[in-house]
Amino acid sequence: MKFEDYNIADEIKSNLTKMGLLRPTDIQFKSIPAILKGEDVLAIAQTGTGKTAAFAIPVIERIQRSRNAKREDGIRCVVMVPTRELAIQISQAFERIAKGTKVKIFGLYGGVDQDAQIQKLSKQVDVLVSTPGRMFDLASQGYIHFNRVEQLILDEADHMLALGFIKDIQDLIKMLPKKRQTLFFSATIDEKIKKVAYSLVNKPIRIQISPKDPVSKNVEHFVAFVEMDDKRFFLERVVDENPDKKILVFVRTKVRAERVLAAMQRVDIKADTIHSGKEQSQRNTVMSDFRSGKNNLLIATDVTARGIDIPNVDYVVNYDLPEDPEFYVHRVGRTGRGKNKGQAMSFCSTEEKELLKEIETYVSKPIRVLEIDKVAYADTVELSASQERDWKSLIVNEETRPKPAKKKKKKK
Repeated sequence: MKFEDYNIADEIKSNLTKMGLLRPTDIQFKSIPAILKGEDVLAIAQTGTGKTAAFAIPVIERIQRSRNAKREDGIRCVVMVPTRELAIQISQAFERIAKGTKVKIFGLYGGVDQDAQIQKLSKQVDVLVSTPGRMFDLASQGYIHFNRVEQLILDEADHMLALGFIKDIQDLIKMLPKKRQTLFFSATIDEKIKKVAYSLVNKPIRIQISPKDPVSKNVEHFVAFVEMDDKRFFLERVVDENPDKKILVFVRTKVRAERVLAAMQRVDIKADTIHSGKEQSQRNTVMSDFRSGKNNLLIATDVTARGIDIPNVDYVVNYDLPEDPEFYVHRVGRTGRGKNKGQAMSFCSTEEKELLKEIETYVSKPIRVLEIDKVAYADTVELSASQERDWKSLIVNEETRPKPAKKKKKKK
């Protein structure tokens, strides 16, 4: 079945064609009809399966129909997401799919001045895509009203629960009309998530797209055993051997991100970082530069691992192994998106071998080991540009060092 066969607006069909979306993915094929009918949906699907379009297409279609019927103004759909980057990405996806329709979308998040956001909220907004903090802040000031909301979407729900947003979700539910459609989208499901989900939805259609191997078949992933202090040399080598590739590097903390950035700068490799320590405007610029190819090496914490769709990432490098095995899947899922192929390499130090075992248990099979013989390992470290520069500097220092005065021979 193709999107052109669906009973949706011609404008939406045209936009999907321009986006290269001709046929629905599994999650889209199973979700769209149920959402169009007004059913509650509990959907579990791994990253990269097209979840955003699975709810955006039918939501835009339903609002477009009611707009044609001249229904009253007011926010009709709230999409709650865990991070600012995800709010930006999903609102942009909605805008691309809704182009040419009467449906208006607004992405709301913190880290930026609220005055412009308040001005936007004073006009027509049909779909509000928001992080919890700024949404509740502006609602408490009287700038957001939920009395006309007909649809609630919780995206990356498992991540929201992990970040402690359960109370925010419960508080939002209290503000919404009881008669509404609720869509619950999550990459994983466990007893805690299931309990919360079923407390929010009403006789939902449950959809689960979860292959035995949670890593996309488009991703070739492997691990290399590299000691912690040597990882920078191996990252340098990966970048040097892939000069035109877009490479996304994951580290465990924002301090580590800046240290790896400094290491790359010392060998004249252009890179940037994204983490929670940066202002939102900086994060937006960094993401824009990486998406456009202005910068091809981005060093990130897990703030960008969940749900963020960055086109054409050729290589993911797990500079540090994640402490949560689930994050391994989300990280490597940043490459091999759609029909594209991708590669993911993990550097595993001696002290990280237990984390590797946990990851292999989670993905239900061993990760292929990239064997590095001792000579190649030593060469990677010793032939680094930083090592070479240190060697050259020693020569310079030796040549420029004042020579000791010759001792005068004593006359006999």
